[in-house]
Amino acid sequence: MTPSTTVRSPLRLYGRDDELATLENLLTLLRRGDGGALVLAAPPGLGRTALLRAAAETHRDRGPVLWATAASSERAVPYSGLRALLGSDVVGSGAAASDAGVATGAPAPGIARDALAGRLREFADGGPLLVCVDDAHAWDAASRAALTFEARRPGAGSRTTFLLSAADGTAFAGLPTLRLAPLDDAAASALLDRLTAGTEGLDPVVRAEILHDAGGNPRLLAALAGRLTPDQLAGRTPLPWPLPGGEAVLAAHAERLDDLPDRTRTLLLLAAAAQEHEPEGAGADALLLLRAGTRGGLPRAFLDRALFDGAGVGDLLQRAGSRVHFAHRLTARAVLHHAPWARRRAAHELLATLLTEAGDRGGADDSQVRDVPGLPGAPESRTARTTTARTTTARTTTARTTTARTTTARTTTAPPALPLAALVQRACAAPGPDAALAAGLEAAAVAPIPHAARSAALVRAALLSTGPALRAARFAAAAEQARLAGDPALARALLARTGPRPADADPAAGPGTAAGPVRSGGAGPVADPAPADPVTASVHAGAVTDLAPGLAPYVHGMLALRSGPVADAHEALLAAAALLAPHDHRRSLDALLGAAEAAWAAGDALGYLDAMGRLARTPAGEDLEDYPAGMSAVLEGRTAEGHARLRRCLAPGGDPGDPAALLRAGVAALVLGDIAAACRAGARALAAVRTAGPDTLLPQALEHLAYAELRAGRHAGARAHALEGLHAARRTGQPNSSAHLHAVLALAASVEGPAEVCAAHGEAALAGAAPHGLAQAVTLATWARARADLAAGRPGEAAARLAPLVKAGPGRGHFATRTLAVPCWVEAAVLDGRLSEESRALHAAVDEFAFWAARAADPGAPAQLARCRALLAPADEADARYAEALAHHEEAGGDFEQARTHLLYGQWLRRRRRTREARGPLRDALVGFQRCSARAWAERAAGELRAAGEPVPAPRRDTAGGPLARLTPQQQRIARCVAEGATNREVASRLSLSPRTVDHHLRNVFAALAIRSRTELARLLNP
Repeated sequence: MTPSTTVRSPLRLYGRDDELATLENLLTLLRRGDGGALVLAAPPGLGRTALLRAAAETHRDRGPVLWATAASSERAVPYSGLRALLGSDVVGSGAAASDAGVATGAPAPGIARDALAGRLREFADGGPLLVCVDDAHAWDAASRAALTFEARRPGAGSRTTFLLSAADGTAFAGLPTLRLAPLDDAAASALLDRLTAGTEGLDPVVRAEILHDAGGNPRLLAALAGRLTPDQLAGRTPLPWPLPGGEAVLAAHAERLDDLPDRTRTLLLLAAAAQEHEPEGAGADALLLLRAGTRGGLPRAFLDRALFDGAGVGDLLQRAGSRVHFAHRLTARAVLHHAPWARRRAAHELLATLLTEAGDRGGADDSQVRDVPGLPGAPESRTARTTTARTTTARTTTARTTTARTTTARTTTAPPALPLAALVQRACAAPGPDAALAAGLEAAAVAPIPHAARSAALVRAALLSTGPALRAARFAAAAEQARLAGDPALARALLARTGPRPADADPAAGPGTAAGPVRSGGAGPVADPAPADPVTASVHAGAVTDLAPGLAPYVHGMLALRSGPVADAHEALLAAAALLAPHDHRRSLDALLGAAEAAWAAGDALGYLDAMGRLARTPAGEDLEDYPAGMSAVLEGRTAEGHARLRRCLAPGGDPGDPAALLRAGVAALVLGDIAAACRAGARALAAVRTAGPDTLLPQALEHLAYAELRAGRHAGARAHALEGLHAARRTGQPNSSAHLHAVLALAASVEGPAEVCAAHGEAALAGAAPHGLAQAVTLATWARARADLAAGRPGEAAARLAPLVKAGPGRGHFATRTLAVPCWVEAAVLDGRLSEESRALHAAVDEFAFWAARAADPGAPAQLARCRALLAPADEADARYAEALAHHEEAGGDFEQARTHLLYGQWLRRRRRTREARGPLRDALVGFQRCSARAWAERAAGELRAAGEPVPAPRRDTAGGPLARLTPQQQRIARCVAEGATNREVASRLSLSPRTVDHHLRNVFAALAIRSRTELARLLNP
């Protein structure tokens, strides 16, 4: 044991606010004379020592601190722990130690519990005593027993608190235990920022690799970051594989293994190896472990207790249903790291044999139990294990992570037929490059195996490859499948491996066990892509090398399309299409479609036409002949030709369950204005993605359906689908999709409310869209905010938002969506009194809307056009225009837009003192808004109806005894507007009143509320 004479001031602890608060509360109770005890339990590297030091540093000015750190080498010496504790200096209270007569030598060997209690009381005479023991689990048994006995005694009136750190809480049963969890993503990222603060910058891909490999372990995070050069951190040079620096942490995790029985170590090795072909976090199959343990010579009774009763393996393994998990992620890596290569290889080969038997016969005959070479049988000496482990550090550091997220699946390769899981296990056992095994993994990575599993198989194949070109091509193919699996961070990490192999990688370090990606999540086909994949094409084994020049740019471009600047995606995909054209026609077409989509999102009509033109000039199947030609024709003004072609896209040929074709059908329907067909295509596309994937397409399927439902007036359904899409976009790392979905949610909230939700989604959409050039999302979000302003009676703000989008100029909105906002701008400008000054621009915008309405099949367009003309018409024509609009609404349906027309017509009638006539349209507006749950709009209609003299129940918030309860409905509306900062003239414009009427009502409001100014009114209503 090594006593510590000083306690260093700790660095800032990230992500430990709750734990620090618990320690502060414990120390506060100690100062009040209420001692206690707490065990900080955590595996190595999670910061229990740092928390102990933080507590000691906090307490040292308030009383003495006894500090001791355990040393494993003295664990066999009785009472060595107590000698170290009582022989240490009293930190922060040296006088107290001197008075207590503590000698510099160790206490007598026979110290007993009563003696320990007496010495602690002596120390506590100098003030409240804090006893800190780090790594207390490594104390000798006698010292642990004495310490546990004494730690149970403090309570009210005690002047001693015990704070212990241990690898687990079992060594101090009965004491309160605080178990430390790994750092969350935010805390780990903040710590990494601090660790790399002196560098030129941290590349996002490098950040993701370090964070994932560290797994929330701060010590490991610091070690990994500290071993990388500035060029590696900045992404200028490739990262070494595996990342260096984790050896010490893994060795600390493995310390407990040496004291375990040999059969327990064997079971742990089998459990760690069996996770290699499973998805990350899925654990191992308990029945497979039972068969493997039985075949490996472990007693059946021991296996039953360990696997099904949780006995015999301490707290290292946990069972959940039929799955067995390691309690801590790094423990599995430490088991593989610590095991000699021969034993680890034997475990993988045994599992491969069992998985092959299960694949061949649906089960395996374990009746002939026999020892497997390399699995004891005859246990090896600890020295031999340690020596071998040291020689295999380089090849084992990332054995677990090399196949993270792989799923067991059955497939076939050239004879003999092997399940993919068995191939993965054989790859883990491979001592070096193996062309045949790599080819088998590549051939097995086909549909219907999930994209994640295909990616992991291709990663294994790349690591087993013998040539740099083939290795790079397989990494690129693995990256594509990781992207399709919804893991863009892994895809980028794999793309970084498509260059030359790092010089520090050991070619002889079994690729199945060592030089794997820090994180391999999933797998993807080099051959036979899933039919549901809109961007993959047939790539047969052997042709992958030819694809290498274009496949990596293609994946880069598709990643940028969903999570980067879309202008970059457009250029990258055009370049990838040219590179892929000689080798993979289908994927080249998909690259052009992606380039067109990027240009559409950016509002780049010329770029869109360029990509579509290239697509139209490229031979394609029936499902792609009409779509590019039809979209190009519409944008170029050849509307009749374009519509004829797009109508043929509404029933796509080929695979009826192809989600990409169905999404294109939905886009064609929206361009045609056939909203019902767009909703049908969107629903079918969503069903296809849910059924067959890929996961990365789910946000787009939900976005397309939600937008079609918005156009159809199904706002609740649009909101539900957009929220689901937003969660899917976040889960699959697609911030561009998140921006589009936020815009859709803002549009839904501009109808349903509340205004705060609309504003929040609108701001989120703009924040995500602006950096990546998403002009369509910007246009939709701005339109949503303006529509919410209209609902709240703020036409001036709405007009100010919409004018730049609709009018000609550099800030004009997206070419395909700005026309939809024209009716809102016309309404806002007219209600704000801008008709005279904006007359020319308003009429030009309405003419453009009329041009679009005449060529679209949107059933609501004629009604909105007639409403715009009614707003702009002179008084003697407006009546007829409103009647025309309402007649079109009767044919088209759509509660929301029809209610808006009723509201505007009623307002127009009331302004002309035709109050009795106004009540009917206003009443219809109120009912229509209530029917579609447009609460803010309904409140506006109710206010207009009350102003027209018809009693309408006041909003619930005004009848609950609030400050406005004593006011009339008209006074309440005026008071709210004034409290928001509106002038009398602005209030008059919002409520269709004269400024004199507003002034009259406002005086009565002041009198009723006993206030004297607008400032007092604002404070009263907005406390």
